[in-house]
Amino acid sequence: MERQRLIDAIPYCLTETNLPLLDKYPGKVRDTYDLGDGRLLLVTTDRQSGFDRMLGAIPFKGQVLNRTSLHWFAATKHIVGNHVLRSPHANALLARKCRVLPIEFVVRGYLTGSTDTSIWTQYAKGVRQYCGHALPEGMRKNEKLQQNIVTPTTKETAHDRPITAQEIVAEGWMTAEQWEFCSAKALALFAFGQKIAAEHGLILVDTKYEFGVGDDGEILLIDEIHTPDSSRYWLADSYAERLAVGQEPDMIDKEFFRLWFRERCDPYKDAILPVPPDDLIAELASRYIQLFEKITGTAFVPDLRPLDATVIAGLSA
Repeated sequence: MERQRLIDAIPYCLTETNLPLLDKYPGKVRDTYDLGDGRLLLVTTDRQSGFDRMLGAIPFKGQVLNRTSLHWFAATKHIVGNHVLRSPHANALLARKCRVLPIEFVVRGYLTGSTDTSIWTQYAKGVRQYCGHALPEGMRKNEKLQQNIVTPTTKETAHDRPITAQEIVAEGWMTAEQWEFCSAKALALFAFGQKIAAEHGLILVDTKYEFGVGDDGEILLIDEIHTPDSSRYWLADSYAERLAVGQEPDMIDKEFFRLWFRERCDPYKDAILPVPPDDLIAELASRYIQLFEKITGTAFVPDLRPLDATVIAGLSA
């Protein structure tokens, strides 16, 4: 999509929804509506979060995230079931209501990251035991780990907390059986995602998965999967060369956007954050769209139908 069109779309980003439905829960990016009949309506907005706060809004981001997830949900049904029912609009998803398991299953293949709890930040501070995994000495930032690992975090209101598998069970977050099932499925999903990404010239670096329990007791994949919000992607063809000279990989996710804030402020403590320029916002939108097109093999065409009327009509379709 042309850069100027993305810049022109910035004032029209979808930053909030007010559908004529009860029981709305606004999250960092998604507005969730409980329809009261065993279904949830999840509307993915263009809100951009990071460092546990809002960083702005990105044109067409919501549509890209939702459609990317729909693609991956369909492609991974052979690994684990998911909550998807249908999508009445590119921003919206009708899903089965589940009891959310309160752990995020973060799977990592590389030593990287910029947040306070990221594996690289902790490693640089001298940490060698991370979420129950022993890390070897002498590793460099962005280097491949010896194997993919699950580094779970709690889902808490204030700040997610890294946690070990043993602590998850001991503190009552999940049963041992639930942990074994979900962690195995998370690793299988990630391995599949890495394989497909590699076929499209990408490296799936890390990601997070969330699971929930349906009314029938089945554990399902929920929320999102392998989106540029929940995942880190690098371009494969330049990775080795850039790693060798100590350069950051060519990123096709939101990490460069977070780094822009990191370089200009303390995004955890400063009361007022700098305003990103339109070019930076458009660049992130462009990368989101590029990733969608690389993964799905289809051109991104915005859904310009009115959100409210289309979604309400789609609830009974």
